[in-house]
Amino acid sequence: MPDARPLTPEERLADAKRELHLPRIVVICGSTRFMAEMTEADLRETTAGKIVVKPGCDLKSPHALWSDPAGAEALKARLDELHRAKIRLADEALVVGDYIGDSTRAEIAYARSLGKPVRFAHPEVDPGA
Repeated sequence: MPDARPLTPEERLADAKRELHLPRIVVICGSTRFMAEMTEADLRETTAGKIVVKPGCDLKSPHALWSDPAGAEALKARLDELHRAKIRLADEALVVGDYIGDSTRAEIAYARSLGKPVRFAHPEVDPGA
């Protein structure tokens, strides 16, 4: 009898989530100009019984942590990588906002490349529709 193939990291994560009886995890994507809409979506998804992950920093709003332009650029790259990790962790993505820029378009493409369902608060902006 041939050896069973080893599980992929994604399969091991899915198994662990099932074993732990975790609720679905939704990642909120979109431009940080829609932080208020993200907060509202977080509220709605949480009250629907889902675990929510979303951007935690709005680099468009002034803050001492990203006041230095060189440091802000490096931070943006780290935050983009962190958000991709949130997408990998999630069971589905929810895109908020009625505008899809390059970063959000890349997040949508990444989620779809991983086979994650992607929902839109404004379905008319779905770049794949």
